[in-house]
Amino acid sequence: MRLLVLGGTEFAGRAVVEAALGCGWEVTVLNRGRHRPPPGARSLRGDRTLPGGLAEVAGGTWDAVVDTWASAPRAVHEAARLLADRAERYVYVSSCSVYAWAPPAGYTEDAPLVDGAEADAQHTEYPQDKRGGELAALDAFGPDRSVLVRAGLILGPYENIGRLPWWLTRIARGGPVLAPGPRDLPLQYVDVRDLAGWILGAVERQLSGAYNLMGPQGHATMGGFLDACVNVAGGAAELRWTSPEAVLDAGIRPWTQLPVWVPPGTDMHNALYRADVSRALATGLRCRPAAETVADTWSWLRSIGGSPPQRPDRPAVGLDPTVEARVLGG
Repeated sequence: MRLLVLGGTEFAGRAVVEAALGCGWEVTVLNRGRHRPPPGARSLRGDRTLPGGLAEVAGGTWDAVVDTWASAPRAVHEAARLLADRAERYVYVSSCSVYAWAPPAGYTEDAPLVDGAEADAQHTEYPQDKRGGELAALDAFGPDRSVLVRAGLILGPYENIGRLPWWLTRIARGGPVLAPGPRDLPLQYVDVRDLAGWILGAVERQLSGAYNLMGPQGHATMGGFLDACVNVAGGAAELRWTSPEAVLDAGIRPWTQLPVWVPPGTDMHNALYRADVSRALATGLRCRPAAETVADTWSWLRSIGGSPPQRPDRPAVGLDPTVEARVLGG
């Protein structure tokens, strides 16, 4: 298989490149040269946001293109239009944020969607941008040659958002740790390597259409997730389980100040952790245990000195130690 990955040096894109190389595929990446692609990939230089930035891929042909773009839909529109006659399939890594708020618990790929930004639009809001990217892929490749990967929470090595790395580094500091409850709160996410594996399978099977791409409901819980963090990073840490009411009454913001956590019984929990993923499971999605995701992320984090990369277009996450101590009564 010949694969073109637009980007291919960070998090999801990098995981796809590594997985494809591991399967013996011929992989080409196009990026701005700020980061090195995995060894074995053919590297082309280009900035898709600039005029002529796609010139390096204008003469090639591929079995599939994988695009993880998360900003102005115009970049997807121009890439997909250029590659429509040069690739068999376009895989766009989208987001479950494209569903109109608030999707009900158990929502499928047929749930109502936000209005997408125009194909040639500049950056607007994340849900509209991602939906605009979907529409751009569909416009160029049509519904039979497009795969829309509606991912939810993505965790694993190379994470550049900071959610799992924050928990690991916080727990590694030890002491009392504010653990937002309940312990059995269901989580729904996908390990970035399982995401990549499913994408390669989708290319091989010539799939098309939209897929909610995350693990099954309850594949992990908040308790299991944080216990795994303690097991690998924090022998001296003490999880202090705190009720959702106490967390919210303290003015702590779910998802950002306490990454991964959102209170149960809310629209946000339904949207992030209660999607119907039967279509992805039926087409090959396999999810490794949470303990493996956590342990491998900790190993990677230590291998780079403990300071994870941070995307400049995403806000930093995490709870101020003084706020944590106040809530815990310290």
